[in-house]
Amino acid sequence: MADQRPAEIQKEVQNYYGKVLRTAADLQSNACVTKARPLLQHIREALQNVHEEVTLRYYGCGLVIPQCLENCWILDLGSGSGRDCYALSQLVGEKGHVTGIDMTEGQVEVAKKYLNYHMEKFGFQTCNVTFIHGCIENLAQAGIQNESYDIVISNCVINLVPDKQQVLQEVYKVLKHGGELYFSDVYASLDLPEEIKTHTVLWGECLGGALYWKNLAILAQKLGFCSPRLVTADFITIQNKELESIVGDCRFVSATFRLFKLSETAPAKRCQVIYNGGITGYEKELVLDANFIFKKGEIVEVDEETVAILKNSRFAQDFVFRPIEANLEPGSYSTLESKVLITDPFKLAAESDNRKPSCAPDVAGGCCGKKKSC
Repeated sequence: MADQRPAEIQKEVQNYYGKVLRTAADLQSNACVTKARPLLQHIREALQNVHEEVTLRYYGCGLVIPQCLENCWILDLGSGSGRDCYALSQLVGEKGHVTGIDMTEGQVEVAKKYLNYHMEKFGFQTCNVTFIHGCIENLAQAGIQNESYDIVISNCVINLVPDKQQVLQEVYKVLKHGGELYFSDVYASLDLPEEIKTHTVLWGECLGGALYWKNLAILAQKLGFCSPRLVTADFITIQNKELESIVGDCRFVSATFRLFKLSETAPAKRCQVIYNGGITGYEKELVLDANFIFKKGEIVEVDEETVAILKNSRFAQDFVFRPIEANLEPGSYSTLESKVLITDPFKLAAESDNRKPSCAPDVAGGCCGKKKSC
């Protein structure tokens, strides 16, 4: 489908979110329905300050809000009515900036309509939010400069684009070194057959364009990102019998991943790290992903790539790094060597179903979101 008619896909997605969907009740799956997750107080308050119309025009199943945002420059791919942008605006502060880009003109108009309202409500003298009507497959054409953003977020939008590699390549260009793509999206348990990939409604429901989950790591490596860091995952269910029969044995999950862009430096050595609790809202613990949770003052052994991420990103000032104590008895295993790392979102989703709560309390993640971008 991607090779045959990408322009038609873009038009169909615009139509689906601009005309077909009026409310979340029109959706045929729970891919785009918010899954309840615990939110920190400062995030809840930021959401409560967003205008009602902006919230009502938002299609999503969660927030994509990473930690340590003060003064950051953030780009939101598929920003829709602007709900996440206005929430993030408060978290980055007046010295930070949030840019939202979306291909559905009607959604961008709603977002822009309330710029003054929100700046006044937040008490900002200078507007720190910009909305652009454009395509996420060509960020330069939309006026977005290379290496200009600390963080790029996306909430269930990339699956709506036929050429995923092109989007990720654009993201890599605009990220600063040490920056990250923090995004939720829909993933499939296998390479999708043509019957699913060419189904208009399944595309609109974020299923027809879902990436086979193992291919994300392949794309990340090809483009220069670090290995994908899995944060959260949840199974997707389909409420339409006809669509369910078309999908067949294929399963879907909504999953949040982090992709870091690091400079080409000497490889870091495995070491022990200690989180100092200095990030606002995360004073007690910091969740990097499903495998690493750093509690304040606790010594945690981490692998080489995790060390590189922590040392070369905005998290560097919040950690103490020290060499591993060479006092292990022969035949013994360090904490890291005995740790089984989770990379499969389907495995994490199954584990989430078997425990309550289903995710770490200080991570706002989920899929899918404002999806109206190409």
